[in-house]
Amino acid sequence: MKLNALEKLMMNNPVRAALQRHYDAGLLDALGGRLDGGRALEVGCGRGVGIGVVLDRFGAERVDAFDFDPDMVDRARRRWDGDPRVRLWVGDATAIDAADGAYDAVFDFGVVHHVLDWQSAVGEVGRVLRPGGRFYFEEVTRRALAGRTSRTLFEHPEHDRFSGGELIAELERQGLVVGDRHVERFFGYFVIGVAERTEASL
Repeated sequence: MKLNALEKLMMNNPVRAALQRHYDAGLLDALGGRLDGGRALEVGCGRGVGIGVVLDRFGAERVDAFDFDPDMVDRARRRWDGDPRVRLWVGDATAIDAADGAYDAVFDFGVVHHVLDWQSAVGEVGRVLRPGGRFYFEEVTRRALAGRTSRTLFEHPEHDRFSGGELIAELERQGLVVGDRHVERFFGYFVIGVAERTEASL
């Protein structure tokens, strides 16, 4: 589901970018560590801020990224025009245009909760990760989405949303092991963590 105009404005501002670069990335680094090379994918890249985080903070050698909204992909292309480390396309998290085991890491900065069939998106993340690859996620939970502010101002799928525990359980069910590498923040509104793809998910 695409962002409405207000949420797009909120996601495309310096405050959100600073939080993503420093707070979100700092927690994900502490939980999962750097890549120091390798190929990464960002699911739902928006205007491309996360691509810079993955390259600079996590040390990826190259980043592929897509978004469901063509306007956001155009913004990301303008930001990363001519950089040979970056490939961008319009795509769907439930049908990722990549081969099995193509990536050393996948990053999700608050996108999966926008996907109607979020379980299929989790399955696609597992499919495109190599064994031992890591899924770095920062997600919004059902508790946040059920709040009056969220329901009034933003547009999200309304059925079958997840708690932090339910997201982690689905990751583990699909062979993406989280263990104790996760935290919940802001009264359980956000869950942030890192999962590792196991051989069993092949």
